[in-house]
Amino acid sequence: MASTPEFVTLQVADGVGTIRLDRPKMNAIDEQLHLEVRAAALEAGERADVRAVVLYGGERVFAAGADIKAMSQLDGRSMVAWGRELQDSFRAVARIPKPVIAAVTGYALGGGYELALCADFRVLGAGAKVGQPEILLGVIPGAGGTQRLARLVGPARAKDLVFTGRHVGAEEALEMGLADAVVPDAEVYDTALAMARKLAAGPPLALAAAKRAIDEGLDLSLDEGLDLESRLFAELFDTEDQKAGMRSFLDSGPGQAEFSGR
Repeated sequence: MASTPEFVTLQVADGVGTIRLDRPKMNAIDEQLHLEVRAAALEAGERADVRAVVLYGGERVFAAGADIKAMSQLDGRSMVAWGRELQDSFRAVARIPKPVIAAVTGYALGGGYELALCADFRVLGAGAKVGQPEILLGVIPGAGGTQRLARLVGPARAKDLVFTGRHVGAEEALEMGLADAVVPDAEVYDTALAMARKLAAGPPLALAAAKRAIDEGLDLSLDEGLDLESRLFAELFDTEDQKAGMRSFLDSGPGQAEFSGR
């Protein structure tokens, strides 16, 4: 990958980092793009001036899927390594220890919707289409579409999308739980940005702990998840943010605290 990103940028303002995909024409996901997404995700996770993240493909399209022309040349053996790298890149997005909102315009199909699944929330434009059409190519989703999708909406709805490969419009996506909000196409980014700014005002360490508890807890038994929650809860009592939050509550009531992230 080139030292200077060609297709992905991280733009930071007012505590929000926007990971912007820009690979004409449809943000097709090839090796270079997903490695640049990985680098941007890791940077966003580490930067103290980034407290929330928006994942955005531009006004026209989020990401129409993987670069099929490149993938069509691979056999099973070579796909093992390619798929592992792709999973690692998407995992880096899913593990950003901050709130992440996908702002989806146009198409988010295949690998594009799998990338959106790595976010905590998805804002769709009214004209957006999402789906997992890999079955129509004789394969299955390979970057989280059978796993994150089933965890999000349940196995039956995931199988509906994966078995048929159909495209889902924004309103049905909202009804199914594939989207968290639907707004006019022109308002997608601004809506996601406003959500991110609101979350960015929260306590960073507590938000990171909450995200970890929920995400990791899904793969644990209830008792193990409760143990994880209890441990993370207790650890926050050694932070300045906990002291500031409780002091502010006692002095001024809820919702008035300012958090330093320490």
